Amino acid sequence: MRAATTTPRELGYCMPAEWSKHAAIWLAWPHDPTTFTSGVEKVEETFVQIISLLHKDEFVNLFVKDQAMQHKVSELLRSHRVDLNRIRFFEFGYADVWFRDYGPIFVKRDADLAMVHWTFNSWGEKYEELMKDAEIPHEINKVMQLLCFEPGIVLEGGSIDVNGKGTLLTTEQCLLNKNRNACLKKEEIEKFLKDYLGVTNIIWLKNGIAGDDTDGHVDDLARFVNPTTVVSGYDEGDDENSEALRKNYQLLCQSTDQDGRKLRVIKLPMPGNVAYDGKRLPASYTNFYIGNRTVLVPTFESEKDEVAMSILQKLFPKRKVVGVNCVDLICGFGAIHCISQQQPA
Repeated sequence: MRAATTTPRELGYCMPAEWSKHAAIWLAWPHDPTTFTSGVEKVEETFVQIISLLHKDEFVNLFVKDQAMQHKVSELLRSHRVDLNRIRFFEFGYADVWFRDYGPIFVKRDADLAMVHWTFNSWGEKYEELMKDAEIPHEINKVMQLLCFEPGIVLEGGSIDVNGKGTLLTTEQCLLNKNRNACLKKEEIEKFLKDYLGVTNIIWLKNGIAGDDTDGHVDDLARFVNPTTVVSGYDEGDDENSEALRKNYQLLCQSTDQDGRKLRVIKLPMPGNVAYDGKRLPASYTNFYIGNRTVLVPTFESEKDEVAMSILQKLFPKRKVVGVNCVDLICGFGAIHCISQQQPA
């Protein structure tokens, strides 16, 4: 591993937008029944569907805990006609599946790829048993041998979204939370974002949605779908999320991109109150993954599923928008974007 002594920005690296071409998607196979209370086997079926839909268009880099799990997963994928030549297995004793948050964020400079290894503290030290996953970027780079930047501050991938041109979305509830970087001021955190992700313009939304144990990750609230357009989760009624979502929508409508131009802001409905065992879950259609040819959208057996997918299909005319039932996956408090991390081509 080559440790960097300067910043990505100084060397001309930046984080590409998610719709830029991918070489691969990174995932970790589900295994912990304490995470998925509705059943791990059901979540395995969800992972099989995700891999089946994406693997022909981008390689799948998949973490498994050991050889026994690799054999089991291989047989399961093979039985669903997945081409195992498109799957690369990585063996490591990881704790959970939330790759977006503990995995590296890849940055590019022309054809050169590098990684940023942020500090993972299990969403404000909430789950000590998941701290093993902070080692994942190092494990990846034992194989990839990329230039690796380590800012030394806490940040999860689900807390940011970029348009690839210089603008970044995040929330105050998460990045300014005292359980992340209590010693840093807002201006200091902004400098880290600019230095290590190559952005120049930061849009700060306010609070996240009910049931979100990540303290307001932006990928449950608002996402770029192209350099000038953002979809914003919105609820017209009096749901407990309605006020926070309206405030974030209004902030986006008042915001500009890196060139001072107003953003186009599209309302995306919310699925309503999705709960398990009486507990509200952070279900949101903005937790989609933009693949090379396919956009995977979480669905929740809600009357709003088709409405959300129709809106997104119009915004991604060159990709196929496909719904993936995430009723079981969301029991772990995350959906498709949370479990994945794209590797730029």
